[in-house]
Amino acid sequence: MRYIPHTEADRAFMLDAVGVESVDALFASVPAELQLGRALEVPSGMGEADLLDHMQEIAGKNTTGARSPSFLGAGVYRHYVPSAISQLLLRGELYTAYTPYQPEISQGTLQIMFEFQTMISELLAMDVVNASLYDGSTAMAEAALMGLRLAKKKAPVVAVSGALHPEYRAVTQLYVESGGSRVTELPYTAAGVTDLDAAEAALADGAAALIVGYPTFFGTLDDLARARQLCDAHGAIMIVVFQEALSFGLVTPPGAFGADIVAGEGQSLGVAPSFGGPHLGLFAVKSEHIRQMPGRIAGETVDSHGARGFVLTMSTREQHIRRERATSNICTNQGLMATAATMYMTLLGPDGLGRVARACHLRAEQMKAAVTALDGFASWFDGPTFHETVIRTPRPAAEIVDALAARGVAAGVDLGQYDPALDHALLLTATEVTTNAEIDALVEGLAAI
Repeated sequence: MRYIPHTEADRAFMLDAVGVESVDALFASVPAELQLGRALEVPSGMGEADLLDHMQEIAGKNTTGARSPSFLGAGVYRHYVPSAISQLLLRGELYTAYTPYQPEISQGTLQIMFEFQTMISELLAMDVVNASLYDGSTAMAEAALMGLRLAKKKAPVVAVSGALHPEYRAVTQLYVESGGSRVTELPYTAAGVTDLDAAEAALADGAAALIVGYPTFFGTLDDLARARQLCDAHGAIMIVVFQEALSFGLVTPPGAFGADIVAGEGQSLGVAPSFGGPHLGLFAVKSEHIRQMPGRIAGETVDSHGARGFVLTMSTREQHIRRERATSNICTNQGLMATAATMYMTLLGPDGLGRVARACHLRAEQMKAAVTALDGFASWFDGPTFHETVIRTPRPAAEIVDALAARGVAAGVDLGQYDPALDHALLLTATEVTTNAEIDALVEGLAAI
């Protein structure tokens, strides 16, 4: 048997070693009523070619964004990933690399981390970036915990925008409340952005940190300049959370507004959607907050001969041996995903990232104009968005998603699953790979139903 390595001689040797004559005798102590007494009902073995055909037939039942029009988003985005990335990630020294505790044998991994941190810091206009965290939701949770540590003289409360991803908010609430602190959820306005008047009231009551979205879950952009003013006025920590890193190829980065902490999702930087993971958590801080930053930092140095080298730096031993005092116990990096993101940013360069971001925005505007031209469909929120937008639908959005799925179109995300008040709200996303034909298919499907 190809997949069973033991020969008959191997089995006989092992049975003789334990002193029984057969496998059945080995399990003789098991009561008869608990034994199956027949062969397992599994298909017979297949030859390799037959097995590959069978698996391809099963895989063909999946509907993927690469084979049908897809307008899904909400934190997982369809972008073109250069072929060089998937090929290079197959190199053994990359996909087997883990924590580089021994720098003398981990220079390649450490240099990738260093370059990754440098590029993300430029993308976000922040001082220091770690390498890295699990995903956007845990990055936001870590940002909330860090905000509480930095403002420890304030009330143990974090004010969180209701316009942020509901799954990010749920993870953050779990982490914050498990530590004995509290989350205050802020409403969003009719424009789909954080209600900063409510934020001001929460900060006046002593909240330690304010978390806003840029872009938000709805694709809108919070007023970061005013958020910074509010945090300064009340001595609070300003945290900016995002789900689409590519947006910073077009919009002003959050560091330019003075954010203390920036956290979010980096999946769009060269990581395939892959049915929802793995992802890449991005985390950046002002330099004065570095001692409270979770995760790992790779630094550049020189060895005893003066040659350039890389090491882990600013690492608190408590993260390894005294966990109750650690800044974080989520300190494992998503090394392979960070490597993919580093390759992606290198291949595209700043100009390329800008062109992709503009293409995403233009496709989204084209999609929004085409959909809202239909009777019964309109934008739910006013104001600018990056590449996803919320559409008001004449029927429940869940029905529309199901109806278009039957036509082979993934028609976005039904927001009613997160909030019953949004049961007629459909979140649609377009990227640089969205085609005219796909937008036509969406519009034709919406018109037909």
